[in-house]
Amino acid sequence: MSDLDSVAAKVRDRVTPDAAERERLNAAAADVVDRVRDAVADLPVDADVLQVGSTARGTWLPEDRDIDVFVRFPADVDRESLEAYGLRVGRAALPNPREEFAEHPYVTGTFEGYDVDIVPCYDVASATDIQSAVDRTPFHNEYLRERLDDDLAADVRLFKQFLTGIGAYGSDLRTRGFSGYLTELLVLEYGDFVSLMEAVADWQPPVRFDPADHGTESFDDPLVVVDPTDPTRNVAAVCSAENVARLQHYARDLLADPRASLFTPDEAAPLSAAEIRNHLDRRGTTPVAVVFETPDLVEDQLYPQLRRSLSGVASELDRRGFEPIRSATFADSRSVLFVELAVAALPTIRRHEGPPVSVRQHAAGFYDTYADADVYGPFLDGDRYVVERDREFTSARALLESDAIFDVALGTHVEDALESEYEVLVGEAVATLAEEFGRELGRYFDPRP
Repeated sequence: MSDLDSVAAKVRDRVTPDAAERERLNAAAADVVDRVRDAVADLPVDADVLQVGSTARGTWLPEDRDIDVFVRFPADVDRESLEAYGLRVGRAALPNPREEFAEHPYVTGTFEGYDVDIVPCYDVASATDIQSAVDRTPFHNEYLRERLDDDLAADVRLFKQFLTGIGAYGSDLRTRGFSGYLTELLVLEYGDFVSLMEAVADWQPPVRFDPADHGTESFDDPLVVVDPTDPTRNVAAVCSAENVARLQHYARDLLADPRASLFTPDEAAPLSAAEIRNHLDRRGTTPVAVVFETPDLVEDQLYPQLRRSLSGVASELDRRGFEPIRSATFADSRSVLFVELAVAALPTIRRHEGPPVSVRQHAAGFYDTYADADVYGPFLDGDRYVVERDREFTSARALLESDAIFDVALGTHVEDALESEYEVLVGEAVATLAEEFGRELGRYFDPRP
């Protein structure tokens, strides 16, 4: 047995639920399904009930053991009724139900210590006939249950744990990593975890898989896995290029030096304010942070808006000459758009080049515009007119505290939050974020693949 096989075997054993744990979960899931069926029996429409997800397929990790129950309603039930019936069933089936919202409302809660989601969907003929995104899930469940055996399920768990260890597991829009369904399809594709790692190490993105040979060509992503139940969908669409590269890096690392530590998240130590100041002294840069109250959004809505806003702010700082080095965004009760700058302050004037004098119409227009303006010039530099005019903002703070921040591309709810109130921290003042965001800043100042 190779070193990698030995490490994989040890971790596989660690993440395989024992018989007693499986029995407890299966009993709880059966009870939930029975309670949901009883609630469905009181509805004025027929519907069937099925357990889906990793706990239904035996690919769940011991610490990630949600019970997902879907209630399938006839396709001719209108959306309003579907939502109402789904909520009614969920509230009746769970002792302490809570309403959540994805594409439509559903009920979540706990039962005998397990997290439970009860989700309504439509009973459609195929995944290409869906009326809501969750309608695909039963087809995924059926496809995988027909193909996964105990050995493959064990390697799926191993792959999930590896992705968890390297920070690339999860298809939420904060992580933009590998979903459970995607991990299962990739293990099926390669047959076992070790073969998958060996292949990943040599991937040349864009990488494409088409398990059901649909022949679909209309995807433009670094990783494409055509959904075997729906040729119009790339299962890996949410997976960022960075997370594909992250998986490649750590697959190579694991192959070169097999060790169990790669399967466990290595959390960055939170930094103190003093440690942040030390990093800034060493780097000689000027960080700026736009800090505001976090909009009341679920993470899948919040993080795309934060990233859009961060990109807009960083791009504007770059356009204005402050030379961003790196940027990051993080959120808790407050949100932060953090940009580290190479240039702290700029001269009062900036050079502005006009067209070559030989381009008569444009050159004349440029000259006339500035001939009587309060600028240096126009003068000639080589064959073109040039002026040196006042710069609108000589510091990043002045820019970010002005209305110019609202001219950049911001997320809608982020813009609303900024219009209400925000604070700009510059230089060592960002160290005051240590109490709330010490761990996030720890990751920022100790960056790893």
